[in-house]
Amino acid sequence: MSSKPHLQPLHDRVIIKPAAAEEKTAGGIIIPDTAKEKPQRGTVVAAGPGKKDEPVTVKEGDTVLYGKYSGTEIKINGQDLLIVRESDILAIV
Repeated sequence: MSSKPHLQPLHDRVIIKPAAAEEKTAGGIIIPDTAKEKPQRGTVVAAGPGKKDEPVTVKEGDTVLYGKYSGTEIKINGQDLLIVRESDILAIV
């Protein structure tokens, strides 16, 4: 089975695979699950075609920064994914 989910986002939607949450601090302290922050960085898995006069500027494979509480979380084939509007993406890293 392919590891890439078979989803095609519509319009200006983008599917992102969030990066793993930090397990340790810089000083070596282990962070418990209840204290971990949601990641704000991820990799674009798929992007829609864009709106009529506004094509999507991100492409598959781009690493992006997005808003902390942006999008809708979904789980496909055991993978946690996030569907966001392109306007919720803050930067391409």
